[in-house]
Amino acid sequence: MKEETARASVSIENRHVELRCWRYSAKGVRGFEVPIYFLDADLPSNAEADRNLTGTLYGGDSYYRLCQEVVLGIGGVRILRALGYNDLTRYHMNEGHAALLALQLLNDEAAKAGRQSIRSEDIEKVRSKCVFTTHTPVPAGHDRFPMEYLTRVFPGQTEFLDLKDASSADLMKRVLQVEQDFPGLQEAARRGASLNMTQLALNLSTYVNGVAKQHGETSRQMFPEIPIEAITNGVHAGTWTSSAFQQLFDRYIPSWREDNYSLRGALGLPAEEVWAAHLIAKYDLLETVRKKTGLKLDSEAFTIGFARRATGYKRADLILADLDRLREIAKNAGHFQIIYAGKAHPNDGGGKDIIRRIFQAKKALRKTVPVVFLDDYNLELGGKITSGVDLWLNTPQFPLEASGTSGMKAALNGVPSLSILDGWWVEGHIEGVTGWCIGESRRTVAGNAPADNKAEAESLYAKLEGVILPMYYNDRAKFLEVMQHAIAINGSFFNTQRMVQQYITDAYLR
Repeated sequence: MKEETARASVSIENRHVELRCWRYSAKGVRGFEVPIYFLDADLPSNAEADRNLTGTLYGGDSYYRLCQEVVLGIGGVRILRALGYNDLTRYHMNEGHAALLALQLLNDEAAKAGRQSIRSEDIEKVRSKCVFTTHTPVPAGHDRFPMEYLTRVFPGQTEFLDLKDASSADLMKRVLQVEQDFPGLQEAARRGASLNMTQLALNLSTYVNGVAKQHGETSRQMFPEIPIEAITNGVHAGTWTSSAFQQLFDRYIPSWREDNYSLRGALGLPAEEVWAAHLIAKYDLLETVRKKTGLKLDSEAFTIGFARRATGYKRADLILADLDRLREIAKNAGHFQIIYAGKAHPNDGGGKDIIRRIFQAKKALRKTVPVVFLDDYNLELGGKITSGVDLWLNTPQFPLEASGTSGMKAALNGVPSLSILDGWWVEGHIEGVTGWCIGESRRTVAGNAPADNKAEAESLYAKLEGVILPMYYNDRAKFLEVMQHAIAINGSFFNTQRMVQQYITDAYLR
């Protein structure tokens, strides 16, 4: 990365916080470069507390988080202008963390008109420039900050939020979630109002979307007053395809890097070469396991992978619900092994408990079902696991998986998924063709009934014992067909190339 000379600043508790940025250039297959700027407050001129604001992504308490969002939202707009981006027509906010940029733009519009107060025409101008993507399907995941925090961060500077005309006051009523007519900031604060960052972004954007079709439906239920579309996430094909499969695609589908959709041609790949590429990735993963743990796993054994953030709703331990059942499956249907990786947030006690249960199961199953947990989870290790296992397992609690992307990475490498029908898998799943589902579609279940862990675990076991393991060991040709369909159908579509094209046509050029 290269440090830029441009500087900007924000005010936090009346302290001048200077910001610089670092430029990273992402180069495309045709040589085009996209600049990515990383904000940095770690400058000698700043107070020690402020220097740490850009040091940790999810650190500190909610007040620390608000200060970070000042740097991102307000500081982000200002550093872009310092870099010469003065005529931007679209600002894309991902989650409410960046929503303060909308307040910065409102202030700018008022200043252009020689006013300190914000009016309805300012709101419309800002709204026409902003796009918002929500990634969180649960209310608790959306940042809300008490008015007390705002007055601490912006002492004597919150008057711009005290909107007076009818349209702007209605905006603040929604953003602060005040039941009656907007009473003014002081009264709203007295009533315990808080600034809802997601509502701020929702109400100041011309286009709003969720990150999968199912997530769009969930978001519309959460925010029924806002029209919310859906653009399903994708992964970068060139990054997440293993070197062995890259070489295979280069030989038979030479245009795949520039046109990910051409991966539809994977159905015509020689099956034996698909298997050979898969084995290279599998051997690489098992060698990594040996180096990290000293354990030599069987390369001929069916290998299940689960690697992602360790938190309660992802239910990494669902497959471990009945250890005796796992032993029976291994005895009756064929030997299998499970490779885990992932990290829990330091404050996520539930996530830590799940990792603890995995280690307990590992000890209990060691003679029949080898279980490995790889530490130091990072992008490189994640790529080895998504490409090197035989089956990708995904067991989120419906409807809490906004999208999920690890199964998309696996699909690029011919690894099919066994997953709950949530997030992207609602769209990517074709039973027995691209992979398999666990349980029934929750769209057929009345309301949002709580997940039945026991029933879903049994569905997982039945699919593994009755369908997947027999196919892998007794009908390898059929299993290879599923692998090729995973590439051709899911790898060709659930990628960032398609995703960005959708953002351009649906959100940016509207």
